[in-house]
Amino acid sequence: MSASTDEFRTLVRLALPLMGAQLLQMAQGVMDTIMAGHLSARDLGGIALALNVLWPSQFLLSGLVLAATPIIAQLRGAGRVGEVGEVVRQGLWIITFAALTLMVLWRNADFIYVMLEIEPQTRAIAVGYLQATSWGAFPLLGYFLVRYLCEGMGETRPAMYMALIALIAKLPLNYAFMYGHWGAPALGGVGTGVASGILWWFELAGMLAVTRLPFARPTGLYDRFSWPSAAILKRFVVIGLPIGITTFAEVFAFSLMGLLLGRLGPETLAAYQIVGNLNGLTFMVPMALGMATTIRVGYNVGANDYARARLSAVVALKVTMVFAVVVGITLLLLRVFIVSLFSNDEAVNALAASVVIFVAAYQLADDTQVVAIGALRGYKDTRMPLWIALFGYWVVAVPIAVSLGFGWVGFAPLGLHGFWAGMTAGLAFVAVAATYRLWRTAADPARIARLAAA
Repeated sequence: MSASTDEFRTLVRLALPLMGAQLLQMAQGVMDTIMAGHLSARDLGGIALALNVLWPSQFLLSGLVLAATPIIAQLRGAGRVGEVGEVVRQGLWIITFAALTLMVLWRNADFIYVMLEIEPQTRAIAVGYLQATSWGAFPLLGYFLVRYLCEGMGETRPAMYMALIALIAKLPLNYAFMYGHWGAPALGGVGTGVASGILWWFELAGMLAVTRLPFARPTGLYDRFSWPSAAILKRFVVIGLPIGITTFAEVFAFSLMGLLLGRLGPETLAAYQIVGNLNGLTFMVPMALGMATTIRVGYNVGANDYARARLSAVVALKVTMVFAVVVGITLLLLRVFIVSLFSNDEAVNALAASVVIFVAAYQLADDTQVVAIGALRGYKDTRMPLWIALFGYWVVAVPIAVSLGFGWVGFAPLGLHGFWAGMTAGLAFVAVAATYRLWRTAADPARIARLAAA
């Protein structure tokens, strides 16, 4: 068996459960979209507005604990598993601060929609959704921290099983709180936020139970209580803050697009939400592959096998490129049928189907950049990807998107189509720049050793 084949099998073994977990989590959002879409375009638009605040802020702060994955993977590769428990205990201090920050923001987000001149009824749904989910900020971040412990230890299946259980539970919870069944209040679109907040507590409890299994015992997670350690918290900040800002730069660029599109009416916003969910579904597979690549590269760097780390990155990039081409062609051929599954509004569906063409076109760029950045995280190379993302999304993508969308460059306003065209341009830049950075880092042993020591 060749080294490439062996590495492919290892990546697939890690990535498949991650793909399952990501797709199942995304399916919760799709379920919310479909159920809200059959209530009204206003409910669907309100949820879209809420998520355009919730996810960027959550990704910004959860990025701090995402540093746990490369740290733990490198410790495992170096045979220092006994140090993992302390890393996770310090991560608990990080998420406590982060969760309090999120709660304050989500419970006081109305001013954002007022500034954007969102019409009152849609705004009320968005605000109600965020306030309902605010009580789940701590378990949401706690779930991610414990999940990263498992994944850094090479155990990617628990997250998939937990996501499956959550998806099954989400349907009756949505049904109860949206329509007022079984004694619950009828909250419409806001009910999906109530259901999400409840589920996050159960998901955290389930993942904590997983850490009692034999694979996690050598980490010493429950051996003692730990007060904050300046040295370890600094590692989280140095490695994790660039990850959080990088993710925030991307997610907020898309969220800003959704917030600005809210001024064009509930139908445009509903179409954006449909296309965003579809894009998110296709993105979950390369995203999972990028996460698996972080684990493999980190493990091999910890074991001082730099050649194998580079091979892990190369194999992952080849796999994601093939996937991107297949998905792009499928979206082009089946776009009308696919969007019809999300809504029964013909005007919304027609607009969404026309925009899916852009989603199909940028699959290669989007999928490549997430795997390249995932590989760089395995090396703990997180600062340069931050600058690449900031430039790509905020110097290239957003200006082009807004200019084309609102017709600021002498052309007729292209609306939703102009916004997606701009994002496609930005993603193409990030993909090329991140891949070049990966190629340079993987070929520089001195840089790898310096980053690993961070």
